[in-house]
Amino acid sequence: MIRIREAVIVEGKYDKIKLSNFIDGLIITTDGFGIFKDKEKQRLIRHLANTRGILVLTDSDGAGFVIRSFLKGAVPPGTVKHAYIPDIPGKERRKDKPSKEGKLGVEGISEELLREAIARSGADCEISSVRTAREITKADLYELGLTGGPHAAETRDRLKQRLGLPQKMSTNALLAVLNCIMTRQELEEMMKEQVMLC
Repeated sequence: MIRIREAVIVEGKYDKIKLSNFIDGLIITTDGFGIFKDKEKQRLIRHLANTRGILVLTDSDGAGFVIRSFLKGAVPPGTVKHAYIPDIPGKERRKDKPSKEGKLGVEGISEELLREAIARSGADCEISSVRTAREITKADLYELGLTGGPHAAETRDRLKQRLGLPQKMSTNALLAVLNCIMTRQELEEMMKEQVMLC
């Protein structure tokens, strides 16, 4: 596994699935050009850029570069790194025909080439055979009153507001972000403070 501090930004769910096989870190999809209209996701990406930095890994076709350029302009300077995949002709196995430009995208590139692209990007990463830190789990969210209780939604909303996260963010997305920006102990302390403020 490669543990990456930055949030990795990819175009689609198949790219995310591919990277999840060897990346220990937060992976966010732009849903292609959907990112242009999705203000909540833009805010999330800006927040991640400010707190962790982001690593953009899009396809090497024209659409990938448009998305890459948009993201670069949407976050503060110095908070984005870029990983570039090589131009390789071909088509992904799940598709009937090649893409418009006839190049393999992130999902079609070998893991070895993706690892090389990430290494060249300057991302803050280390190779690990196991995940060392104990992750925040759904059970932790339940125990801390963030899920399952009568006021869980309100409690989550207050936490998201305090962290500057989008209110429409799903519980699963919140869990992924929390695991990137804090430890279980830090979350517990924050929740205790929040209870005292209420």
